[in-house]
Amino acid sequence: MVETAGGGPGDGAAEVLDRPLPEGVRKRVVQIVSDGFGQLTIGELPAQLRQYARFAPNRRAKFAGNAMAAALETDPLFRQRIGEKLREAQPELAGALDSGSPPPAADPLDVAAAAYVLRPTDWVKLVTAAGEEAQRAHAERADEESRAELERLRAELAQAREQVRTETERLRTELDAARKEAESLHRKLRAAQSDVKRGEAALRKAQGEIEAVRAEAHGQVSAAESETRRLKSRLGEAEAALEATRKAAREGRSVEDMRVRLLLDTLLDATQGLRRELALPPVSVRPAETVDAVEPGRMTPKDIAARALSENDPAILDQLLALPQAHLVVDGYNVTKTGYPQMPLEKQRLRLLGQLSQLAAQTGAEVTCVFDGAELAAPVLLAPPRGVRVLFSKPGVTADELIRQLVRAEPPGRPVIVVSTDREVADGIARAGARPVASAVLLKRLS
Repeated sequence: MVETAGGGPGDGAAEVLDRPLPEGVRKRVVQIVSDGFGQLTIGELPAQLRQYARFAPNRRAKFAGNAMAAALETDPLFRQRIGEKLREAQPELAGALDSGSPPPAADPLDVAAAAYVLRPTDWVKLVTAAGEEAQRAHAERADEESRAELERLRAELAQAREQVRTETERLRTELDAARKEAESLHRKLRAAQSDVKRGEAALRKAQGEIEAVRAEAHGQVSAAESETRRLKSRLGEAEAALEATRKAAREGRSVEDMRVRLLLDTLLDATQGLRRELALPPVSVRPAETVDAVEPGRMTPKDIAARALSENDPAILDQLLALPQAHLVVDGYNVTKTGYPQMPLEKQRLRLLGQLSQLAAQTGAEVTCVFDGAELAAPVLLAPPRGVRVLFSKPGVTADELIRQLVRAEPPGRPVIVVSTDREVADGIARAGARPVASAVLLKRLS
């Protein structure tokens, strides 16, 4: 009589399986362990399996299958306890394995799984035989499926051939009918082409007559439009003169008066500055003082050349704003997106306007900041800071065009400084007499 699993050296515990368990045998072994798992206490379970003690059998077999198979292989005590539960559940199969004569009618996979757990004598042969039997059964099933698939494909091929033959006959019949119809259509086409040629000749004649009438009508319309434009122009001039007269009567001055007065103020301030610059000492000029030479403590031409400022020097902006009646026009978003583009548009505007207010207070210059209205999702509720005029372009008008309008509105001769990095804007306002300054220069001056 062979001893039970976990017994003395007479049993099959010393035998070793020299190949992996067949997949079918492994699944049956995991199921046997999962069935006996729930009948053991927490203390009887290996440490690595205690976390699965509360799992349902199906979830236990799914999530702890590898861990249970490894514990069964490496822990003889755990294998002995599972074997005892198997003997209780299937005593006939366990007894047959112990006697060395497994039931002939039993499933080879069940016999191999039970032999792997109980480890009777020659259990390796039982497991190997079950794996070979499973492979043979799988091969037979695959062979049967291949034969059935081959028969199905042969039937489909025969059906497809029949369909192709039928379709070919149908297409030949349709082709003959199409050829006859094409011949009939060719005859009709030749007749239609003759009709088309006659129609084209008549159409060309009619088009010539229409073009003559159209040219005559166009001349009459052009004359009428010219007369209409002339009358509209005269009407517009008359309305503009009337409006200017009314506005002058209301305000006591016209736009031209304002431009002339502003230019006059500019000239007066410039004259006063020039008078201060050219103020002479209270002594008369001596002939010796007219000789060109360098006196001690006076600048040489080399020293004077060294005083030139770079275009990127913020001091050049201070010099421009120190001119009499200077007007600083700032392309708002061009400056903010150069200096701090990561900020939201609202915070960009507030930061720039606050700095421009300080600059206006320091220099006394007129400051106008222009923003592009196309950037706005809704009207801006903004209280302009002291000393800064804030303008948004109208729909359909860009901030660049609004800046050009502001420059053209100034009288020639007034110092106008425009801050923008846009080369097109800089070139345009320079031709209009304004002084372009890069946005980086203003940012340096503000910082």
